[in-house]
Amino acid sequence: MKKIVIIICLFIGLNSFAQLSAVRGKTSYNFWLNLPDSSVLANNPPILIFLHGKSLSGTDLNRVKKYGVIHEIEKGRKIPAIVIAPQVASGSWNPDKVLEVLEYIQKLYKTDTNRVYVCGMSLGGYGTMHFVGKHADKITAGVALCGGGNPKDACNLASIPMWIQHGSRDEAVPVGQSRTMVTAIKSCNDGKNLIYTEIIGANHGALERIFRGDEMYNWLFAQVRTAAGEVVMTPLPKTAEPPMETKDQEATTGNKTAIGAGGN
Repeated sequence: MKKIVIIICLFIGLNSFAQLSAVRGKTSYNFWLNLPDSSVLANNPPILIFLHGKSLSGTDLNRVKKYGVIHEIEKGRKIPAIVIAPQVASGSWNPDKVLEVLEYIQKLYKTDTNRVYVCGMSLGGYGTMHFVGKHADKITAGVALCGGGNPKDACNLASIPMWIQHGSRDEAVPVGQSRTMVTAIKSCNDGKNLIYTEIIGANHGALERIFRGDEMYNWLFAQVRTAAGEVVMTPLPKTAEPPMETKDQEATTGNKTAIGAGGN
């Protein structure tokens, strides 16, 4: 009998930190909220915002679990941050409404305002660039996958670490959308805070696998805004093999990597 009680207690303890919850009606966007372990939550955790792609739009929050950060959390990934994953019903992401969700959580929990991160894919890649482009002073670093943006936002985007990634064979969002933004950002400060990775042979859905690895999360959480309000980019760790040459040096900074194309 004692063994059964112990097993039950252990089961409860292991699941006490599975704090994924749906938040509805509190801000303009309904969103998923995932809280980290209590030891992290008690020590001013960072915030990570995930912006989904068009296929996950709608009013059913469960769609946001299909791929991306929330999907990886449900598969067991432990993220040392408060994770916010809003859902847009239709159309493009509104940067002011994303900020509303961020500020709602910042009022609800004591967090590290010098460590606020955003990542997104496809429509969410556009959303990431639009959000940072308007509210760069609120964000520490961003990752935009197979998206695009408005070149008028380039100098705001240039002010913080940005990692833009795109597949060379993207059939849904042409790679030129990211190249245009890279060129615009580089014109502001020579791309000192920019990493651009063009993935050879990858189609649109292939970039979803980036959420499954550690590299994106590790790089984001390595970026920290200083007390003076500046962010000096921490580069990607050097790999054992040298990066492949890029075809378009004018519009490219960082690495070009070869992976197989895959669906989303």
